[in-house]
Amino acid sequence: MRRVVVVGASAAGLAAAETLRRAGHDGPLTLVGDEPHAPYDRPPLSKQILSGAWPAGRLSLRRDEDLDALDLDLRLGTAATGLDLADRAVRLADGSRVPYDGLIVATGVRPRRLPGEGAHVLRTLDDALALRDVLTPGTRLVVVGAGFLGAEAAAVARGLGAHVTLLEPSPVPLAHAVGTEVGGMLSRVHLDRGVELRTSVTVTEVTEGGVRLADGEVVEADEILVAVGSLPNTGWLADSGLTLGDGVICDEYCEAAPGVYAAGDVARWYNPLFGTSMRIEHRTNAAEQGMAAARNLLAAPKARTPFTPVPYFWSDQYGLRIQAYGYLRGHDEVAVVDGDTAGRRFVAAYRRGGRLTGALAVGMPPKAVRAWREAVADGTAWHEAVRDEAAAPDDLIGTGHHHGKETSHARQ
Repeated sequence: MRRVVVVGASAAGLAAAETLRRAGHDGPLTLVGDEPHAPYDRPPLSKQILSGAWPAGRLSLRRDEDLDALDLDLRLGTAATGLDLADRAVRLADGSRVPYDGLIVATGVRPRRLPGEGAHVLRTLDDALALRDVLTPGTRLVVVGAGFLGAEAAAVARGLGAHVTLLEPSPVPLAHAVGTEVGGMLSRVHLDRGVELRTSVTVTEVTEGGVRLADGEVVEADEILVAVGSLPNTGWLADSGLTLGDGVICDEYCEAAPGVYAAGDVARWYNPLFGTSMRIEHRTNAAEQGMAAARNLLAAPKARTPFTPVPYFWSDQYGLRIQAYGYLRGHDEVAVVDGDTAGRRFVAAYRRGGRLTGALAVGMPPKAVRAWREAVADGTAWHEAVRDEAAAPDDLIGTGHHHGKETSHARQ
């Protein structure tokens, strides 16, 4: 394992490169990134950068001297265009080929777009700065997609004095991920702040003065943000021979082919903890998986460790902190186990099959969900984690009370 190439210079790729050096790899190490910027953090793009609270320079994940200490062959502003598995080489947009003995794919995702021109997306620093420049008081902003990214951007835009219309195809935003009760509560937060939220509407295209809906109506706007999800950046791997399908398909060790591993938003791997394959687009997972992929790349086959995280994500909207542990998608049931949604301070637990698979907290301190994280990691049975209506309060994990249940048949 003399020459290692990491393609993708964001959180996962940087974590992989640092882990390789810490683990003793002293050979050539190439880090390829398609953006000209040194590795930077993405979650603040839709919050602190969009609001203007932070300067762009504050996003940097490492100081220049820390990057220099890694002794990298750093190829920024140069996209990978192909992979030759047989020859063990990565093809780059500048026409060069970078040979490798070990490869880590960490190319992330790109935003889905709609037909038409002129809409903003929010994935890169340049995207965030371009949108920030036009969010002035009185600007009419249409946000297409009320997922976490669209909701965060809508919250920031309202704080800047923009008039915001939030368009969502589902009857309840985020119901597929967090359930209808939690999704409904988050919707009410936006309505209370003056956002015009329209659900069960489908946007078909971006027009010169707004967006067109499936029924022909045009919703007028000065600016448009399309936040309708993302696609894994696997196009450059189309003829590589790797197995692709909503990401780079990996085993429990994050291995996609002999000597080839994947990490971060682009990786779909089998997580034994939940007994399913998953692709996670969260900042914490990117760093953890980058480290895991690097360690397994260097390890002897029998010394590798399955990557079995309890995923974690957070969101900030109007000063309200939302945090969740586990795998919430595809849940069968949601139960509010502490606080209540009306008061916007609660913990909700999620069931899939017979076990606890996740917990989400709104407006609660971190310690309120820590015990739930441990219960998810332990594979706790649902009936042990959440009491029946008639059970005593001390049967609960934590200190709250079970105020209600919601049954959902959401599927990924």
